[in-house]
Amino acid sequence: MLQPLRGPVQYISTRGAAAPVAFEGALLAGLAPDGGLYVPQVWPHFSEAEIAAFAGMSYAQVAARVLKAFAGDSLSEAQALALCVDAYATFDHPAAAPLVQLDANRWLLELFRGPTLAFKDVAMQMLARLYDKVLGERGERMTIVAATSGDTGGAAVEAFRGAKHVRLVILFPDGRISDVQRRFMTTPTDANIACLSVSGDFDDCQSIVKGLFRDTAFKDEVALSGVNSINWARIAAQSVYYFTAAVALGAPGRKVRFVTPTGNFGDAFAGHVAAQMGLPIDGITIATNANDILARAVTTGRYARGEGVATSSPAMDIQVASNFERLFFEASGRDAALTASAFEGFAATGALELPHAVLTAIRLRFDGEAVSEAQTLATMADYWRRTGELVDPHTAVGLAAADRIAPSDTPVVTLSTASPAKFPEAVAAAIPGVIAAHARADRLSGLPERMTPIAADAEAVKAFIREFARA
Repeated sequence: MLQPLRGPVQYISTRGAAAPVAFEGALLAGLAPDGGLYVPQVWPHFSEAEIAAFAGMSYAQVAARVLKAFAGDSLSEAQALALCVDAYATFDHPAAAPLVQLDANRWLLELFRGPTLAFKDVAMQMLARLYDKVLGERGERMTIVAATSGDTGGAAVEAFRGAKHVRLVILFPDGRISDVQRRFMTTPTDANIACLSVSGDFDDCQSIVKGLFRDTAFKDEVALSGVNSINWARIAAQSVYYFTAAVALGAPGRKVRFVTPTGNFGDAFAGHVAAQMGLPIDGITIATNANDILARAVTTGRYARGEGVATSSPAMDIQVASNFERLFFEASGRDAALTASAFEGFAATGALELPHAVLTAIRLRFDGEAVSEAQTLATMADYWRRTGELVDPHTAVGLAAADRIAPSDTPVVTLSTASPAKFPEAVAAAIPGVIAAHARADRLSGLPERMTPIAADAEAVKAFIREFARA
C-alpha cells in the first residue's frame, strides 16, 4: 500500500516564478500566476506490488489510490474513496472504463461510459466533487471558465450543473462542434451555467481563457478558476485508466503500449504521469488528425502553430496544445527558466524549436502519427466491416495510427474517447446507412438551447463574465 505522505503534497509551476501550493491550491487556481502549469514537486510512486494489487480492485478503488497519492493529507483515504465511488456511480458500465478486444493483441479502452458519452466525464465527475468538498469547507464560491473543442464543455456542464459553490461559463467555437456536443452544453436550464458561442476556432477560445487567468485583477474580481486540462486534478484523474487497462493486460509484469488520439495533449500526458508513478508503459503514440502540431513536434522537433482545419474529429482541431508545456518541462530536466523562455517565445512567434536533449527525452516515451480526414472515415468503415465495432472519428484516428504499429507480443490499447452517437453525421458519411444513436443523445434533440453568441474578444468575454458573476 502507498505510504501516506507527511504534510501536503506541493505543486510547482512549469515556469518557476510562482510559489509552491498545496493540492487544493493547484485544484482551485488551474493556471499558475506566472502563466505556467502546476506539476507535483515530487512524483508519488507505486511499487510493482502495489500496482499488481490494483488487479483485485474496482475502478473507483484504483482512482481513490491515485487521487490520494496526489492529494496527500488534503484527503483522507476514506474521503478519497467516497468521492470516487460517487463519481463513477454515474457511469453505465461497472468497470467504468472497460476494455474491448479487437484481435489477438489489439484492444479498445472505452472511455465514453459517463453521462455525456465522452472521456472528459472520467475526470470531470471527480473534479466537480473535489470542488464541492473544498469550496463547501471554505464557504466560498468560484467562477469556473473553460474553453472547449467539443466534449469538455458538456462534461463540465453535466458535472457542475446546479452546484451551490460554482458558476460555470463555457466558451465553444461557433459551428465547429457537432450538434450533439453542443446540445449537451446548451440544453441544461440550471441558473449557474452559461454557454458562449464564440465567433472563432478553439484556439481563439483557449487563448481568451488563458488571458483571463493572466489578468490578476479580473481573476480576483470574479474568483476565477479553470477546469480545462490545464487543471492538474484532471490530469491526475485521467492517469487512472492507464493503470486499470495495463493491469488488466498483465502489468506490471507485462508492458503495454497505448495509442492516444489527442489535441490538447492532456490525455496523452496522463499516460506519462502513470509511467512516472511506476507503471511500465512500452510507449505512447500521439495520434492527431490534420491539425498535427503534436505529431509534427515529435517527428520533426519543431513545435509550430499551423492553420486550423475543421475535421470530423473536432475535439482535436487544435493548434496549441496546452499540456505540451508540462512535457517540455519534464523532458528538459525540470528547467523552469528554459520552459518559461520557450513558451513565452512560442506565444509571441507561434513556433518553438525543441532543444536536442528535450526532443530526445520526449522520444523515449512518445512517437506521433497524423491521420488524414480520408483515412479517418476509411478506418471507421474498415473496423465496422471487420470487427463490428462502430467507432467515432476521434477513436478512428487512434485506430488508424495503431494500424501503423508493427505486430508484436506487446498489447496495443487504443483509447476510445467518445461514443459514435456524438458524431452521427461522421458515421453516416463513413458508413452510409448506419445510424449512430444513444438514448442520452436522443433525449436532447428538440430541447430548447441556451447560448450567447459573442465575438472572439477578451474584453467582451470579461464583460459577460462580470455580469454573470454579479447575477
